[in-house]
Amino acid sequence: METINIRINSAESTEALAEKLGELLQPGDCLAFYGDLGAGKTTFTKGLARGAGYTGAVSSPTFVLMHIYEGRVPIYHFDAYRLQSSADLYNIGADEYFEGDGAVCLEWSERAEDILPPERLELHLTYAEGEQRETARHIECIGRGARGEEMARILAQAAEEVAGAECNAV
Repeated sequence: METINIRINSAESTEALAEKLGELLQPGDCLAFYGDLGAGKTTFTKGLARGAGYTGAVSSPTFVLMHIYEGRVPIYHFDAYRLQSSADLYNIGADEYFEGDGAVCLEWSERAEDILPPERLELHLTYAEGEQRETARHIECIGRGARGEEMARILAQAAEEVAGAECNAV
């Protein structure tokens, strides 16, 4: 299990970082998002989708449960905020997307941890401390399994290239 800590200073830097990962996204990849409202989960997904070749608008699927972003690799963007348990996602067939032809992004993953695949990248987004609290975020990236660890390393390398991002591996 690989853990990477990244500090991002703006929404633009968050999208740029995620775009680099999106360029290397593969079918079967799973990104599990954790964090408070406004912490940057959907912002990260915007960059991810752009990197995967999607050119349309990206928004949180809070009220519809899932959006599909068609690109080089389709992204299935789920939001579990309004759900009571993972059974709600299971009942709509969300688990089938984890082994499909695209990548899955799941916001509010803490509500559905028991259906997450063992190979995944967990992204814990929090507001950064200090004077840039309105725009800066801390992202703890935990790679689970070989592919999850690879995605964490990709983000660490991308953080070295993106202005407004700082990274340290734990």
